[in-house]
Amino acid sequence: MRVLEIGCGPGAAAREVARRIGNGHVLAIDRSAKAIAQARTLSQAEITSGKLSFRQVAAEELELAPGEPPYDLAFAVRVGALDGRHPEAERQAKRRIAAALTSSGRLFIDGGDPLRQIALED
Repeated sequence: MRVLEIGCGPGAAAREVARRIGNGHVLAIDRSAKAIAQARTLSQAEITSGKLSFRQVAAEELELAPGEPPYDLAFAVRVGALDGRHPEAERQAKRRIAAALTSSGRLFIDGGDPLRQIALED
């Protein structure tokens, strides 16, 4: 399984998922250079194992690298572009996330028990 975390901050959730993912991979993204630097520092074991990587990019600007396989699942907790306050940013982010997921990929955000799935179509 390949998992995408949007808005990873210092990487705590990404590390926990990476520890449980088996032979999978987690890509954690955040728009903040400071957050990504901190996450990389705190996640050396998981990065070295190949189960976790980080990328500094906003959800609205996310693109897979050439040859990068799509992700099966995405999740976000407390991400402004997905909380309904910024409709245009949300539309852009959802389009970019959908493009990074497999055809059966799903997106979960906070606000459920503990998460809720949201549709990626407009």
